[in-house]
Amino acid sequence: MTASAPYEPTSQPFRFPVAARYAGMESSPLKDIFALAAREDVVSFAGGIPDPSLFALGDVKTCYDWVLEHQGHRALQYGVSEGETELREQAARRLSRELPTDASQIRVTSGSQEGLFVVAQALLEPGDVVLVESPTYLAAVQAFSVHGARMIGVETDDDGVVPEALAEAIRTHHPRMVYLIPSFQNPTGRTMPVARRQAVAEVLQRTDVPLIEDDPYGALSFTGSTWAPIASLPGMSARTILLNSMSKLMSPGVRIGWMRAEGPVLDTLAVAKAAISMQSSVVDQLTVARYLETADLDGHVARVSAVYRERRDAMAQAIAPVLPEGAHVTHPEGGMFLWAALGEGYDAQVMLADAVEAGVAYLPGWSFFADDPDRSTMRL
Repeated sequence: MTASAPYEPTSQPFRFPVAARYAGMESSPLKDIFALAAREDVVSFAGGIPDPSLFALGDVKTCYDWVLEHQGHRALQYGVSEGETELREQAARRLSRELPTDASQIRVTSGSQEGLFVVAQALLEPGDVVLVESPTYLAAVQAFSVHGARMIGVETDDDGVVPEALAEAIRTHHPRMVYLIPSFQNPTGRTMPVARRQAVAEVLQRTDVPLIEDDPYGALSFTGSTWAPIASLPGMSARTILLNSMSKLMSPGVRIGWMRAEGPVLDTLAVAKAAISMQSSVVDQLTVARYLETADLDGHVARVSAVYRERRDAMAQAIAPVLPEGAHVTHPEGGMFLWAALGEGYDAQVMLADAVEAGVAYLPGWSFFADDPDRSTMRL
């Protein structure tokens, strides 16, 4: 019997094999955003991170204390994949202001980001096409892409996605679904007016393509006016999955959001949610439910929106004198973002190094494009 050679450890560090869908994703724009935001020597305009000084800390603490005192044992136990009844009822009540909703139509998620993964897990097959605005929320592109989908950007203007371009993209690419952020869009801050929403709804109904409507910013209006979701338009509620989140309204640290849908897809969404995370935190769900029941969320959002409106004005005033001729900057009526397109000859990614060296950061806009990126753009 031949003795085996003694084991000699390699000098190379061990590396786990990585799935092809994550190859090249050792870093990401979102990861880099939070790294920049944490640097004390940089004033960061890169992240869509709520100002912690505006959190309703007292109300949130009161709600956590109440839940732990009155529902503590249940709050610390496993829950159901669909979400706790109290939260689903409160979410349905809030949505019903603009879209009749029953608690049975709500599925709770750990923020909108998990909602995107649940939707992708439930609906997408490798090779499916998803149509998105150009530009769109970069984490949505990541969520759909890692499930094997192919993202196709659709032309937009200052009123959002262009209906004629959407219809042509549907005819050409036969998408599995369309993903839109109609109100105070990330990254541009644009909002679709009612007529544009109606035109988009008509295209989707005529072509029988489902809509994933993301609405994390809709309540953050600078004028007091809000827009009903596309899902509320005639014929759209059954063909739309509507995503909402408490991250921008209450706290991003409390990872709670929800999806509204109708029909058999609700069961599929619940199964996909269970496969991903079993359930969202019960103590957080019950606390958010208590907050929605007892706190003045509308008053809180109005105060936050007033501060963000002042900051939008300050930002617009500060950058106006230094913008190159022909640059275009959005003037959002709500949300958290301005979008600047500097024009031909400018590369916002190349410029970023000098900006950080000077102590200021922004997010280059190329990362928000599913295809054909405009490298002269930036999000502030």
